[in-house]
Amino acid sequence: MCGQPIKGQPIRIKIDGATMDVCKECSKFGKVQKVPRRPKYVQKNKKSGKNNSNNNKNNYSRRPEEPTDELIENYGKVVRQGREAQHLSREQLGEKVFEKVSVIAKIESEKMEPDIKTAKKLEKALNINLIEKVEPLDLETMKNISSGANTIGSIVKFKKSKK
Repeated sequence: MCGQPIKGQPIRIKIDGATMDVCKECSKFGKVQKVPRRPKYVQKNKKSGKNNSNNNKNNYSRRPEEPTDELIENYGKVVRQGREAQHLSREQLGEKVFEKVSVIAKIESEKMEPDIKTAKKLEKALNINLIEKVEPLDLETMKNISSGANTIGSIVKFKKSKK
């Protein structure tokens, strides 16, 4: 933070959600974080030289990924139409969902994407849908389906660009 080279062991601190390594003098500006513990020593089998754990790479099973929540494409237009349908001003909607008027305006103009919590509040207040469940892409399935060599274009899901 001060710009001076760190002499000795750096101290890990957290300031406004950001974790950084700083010198002793700068550590007073944030909350000192604990040093992560080292992983426990894994004993090796003397005869085979292999680990005694059952974490064999060939016999593990992956947990299937769950669908994730994602904001719909034209969320700003949907929020504005939902607000206008209920004859609410931006101020009234802001009070209803405990957000500032400027935040509502930025969301409607799509200059700001609401986080999932705010989007859910807007959904409930306006009786609209802003969040959609997105299934994770199974690359193994895509490998089997595609004919020929795989390219980035064959597995990427494209969205319309905003201009």
